[in-house]
Amino acid sequence: MKNMQKLVPGILLSLLLALTANQLQKIIPGHLISAGVFALLLGMVINPFISGNRNFSSGIQFTSKKILKFSIILMGLGLSFSQIFSVGKFSLVVMTFTLASAFLGGYLLGKVMGLPWKLSSLISAGTGICGGSAIAAIAPVIEAEDAHIAYGISATFLFDILMVILFPIMGRFFQMSDLGFGLWSGTAVNDTSSVVAAAYAFSDAAGQYAVIVKLTRTLSIVPVVLIFSYIHARVESRKTAGAGTVHARNKVDLKSIFPFFILFFLLMVGVKSTGLVPDAFSAQITSFSKLLMVMSLGAIGLKTNFSEVTKSGFKPMVHGFLISLLVVVVSFLVQLMMGQI
Repeated sequence: MKNMQKLVPGILLSLLLALTANQLQKIIPGHLISAGVFALLLGMVINPFISGNRNFSSGIQFTSKKILKFSIILMGLGLSFSQIFSVGKFSLVVMTFTLASAFLGGYLLGKVMGLPWKLSSLISAGTGICGGSAIAAIAPVIEAEDAHIAYGISATFLFDILMVILFPIMGRFFQMSDLGFGLWSGTAVNDTSSVVAAAYAFSDAAGQYAVIVKLTRTLSIVPVVLIFSYIHARVESRKTAGAGTVHARNKVDLKSIFPFFILFFLLMVGVKSTGLVPDAFSAQITSFSKLLMVMSLGAIGLKTNFSEVTKSGFKPMVHGFLISLLVVVVSFLVQLMMGQI
């Protein structure tokens, strides 16, 4: 009970931000800036005033992590497997090219810029897969330094802030379809929360498509972590071969890296696909899940100290920006070749 009481202030503050952001969205003609973007930015503005207040920290952390995942699970009640399959056949092709671009381009650019391979790999993983979640999952298996983790997360987050604002504008400029924009944002924007914010700013349909693509993309974190575990073991074994010592390979805990909330999302899709859920009820659940998403984005903003993020170093920022830009362009060009744009 006491733990629940600790969550209340942060959750209520996040809810207040969400309600305020929804009102601000209505003021902007054409909804060019979504409620999620407003909540994120408002949270970042408020952060310096509450960062030292422990009364809010637990609730903000809970909202940014748990409630975000719960909102995505609920979104499954507004989708069917036919929609997922229609998007999936295109997204796998686009993802193949974007992941290859992120890791190959990141490796080459890291070499040119003289960045440590661990730092370069973390930035590439954050860009290619799912932002901070991918970085947090890969960092332990390659024994990355804390500074590298901070640099990697900061580099991808700054680009995400920019893309959340610019993506809907560019999508309308190119007159993209809901499916095309959902594919583009789902494969090119880094963090799940940023994908949600950018895609729903374009349209609700694009937001649903983008979530499907993003969740599919998130699953790639499992094989990528296993690959990096192997690479790290090989690198360390070469270092210690001359010294006659054996480096113990870090074990990968699949339970800690597998995004299990995706399974619950698919369960909700299965329930909706049975046809037993009334459309009116699923529409209400979808609206509620969107409110929870805006709350989560506000909480992420409340956790983010923008001045600290910008101090992470020049080279990692440039590396992250260039790789993210490469992924954006590759995703767009692949869809253009597929006739989706």
